[in-house]
Amino acid sequence: MTLEVKPRPGALEAAFTAPELKRQYVRRLFATIADRYDLITVLLSFGRDRTWKRRLVQLAHVSPGTRLLDLACGTGDIGAAAAARGGVVTGLDITPRMIELARMKEDRLGKAHARWMVGDMTALPIADEAFDVVTTGYGLRNVPNLPGAIAEMYRVLKAGGVACSLDFDKPERAITRVAYLAYLTVVGSSLGWLLHRDPDTYRYIPESIRRYPGSRGVSDLMRVAGFVDVRALPVFGGFMAIHVATKSAPPGS
Repeated sequence: MTLEVKPRPGALEAAFTAPELKRQYVRRLFATIADRYDLITVLLSFGRDRTWKRRLVQLAHVSPGTRLLDLACGTGDIGAAAAARGGVVTGLDITPRMIELARMKEDRLGKAHARWMVGDMTALPIADEAFDVVTTGYGLRNVPNLPGAIAEMYRVLKAGGVACSLDFDKPERAITRVAYLAYLTVVGSSLGWLLHRDPDTYRYIPESIRRYPGSRGVSDLMRVAGFVDVRALPVFGGFMAIHVATKSAPPGS
């Protein structure tokens, strides 16, 4: 287990004042929570997280030989689901410990199903049009430059390729949104104190949702980037969403 490097007191509020501060905060945060990441996703999703990720892979129509890039791959659940369908998987995450855990999980499965790499999803070390499918689970909400991340997803997809994203949504009804964010704040603060002795650790989730454009806003950004057939599918009663979008093919192709 790697040494935890916790964000400084007061850093949560400051993280949303500038893109570079958010980048630094997210790097420190995920280095801190990496070894408990799977536990937290299970708790916050009431055990549904991996089911949602398998649905995402199904919506991407992954089949044997599909070249898939999973961004903000965490401990590798989406990559494993894609590999189980015969996909040729590359997983990328900005947190080295996440990549270590993904490799360890792969070793426990007794098979090599993916290539893992450390990298920034807003500046991918990958050639243009290298993949058939690009996925991300809880990735877009955490990037410091959301339009830039979506543009990178578009760039590395081949024409006709599919992008899929799973993330928290922001309910449009004010009363629902307030109750939802209050619940996540209480639960996140409690879990942060119990697991890390720092209530801000998981309070980051509702704070990031407050500043996230939600499924409609993400859909609009995808269209601006050039994606077509953009869909936002509600999950978990609309508290989560899966985006599915296609990279437009050149005219006459």
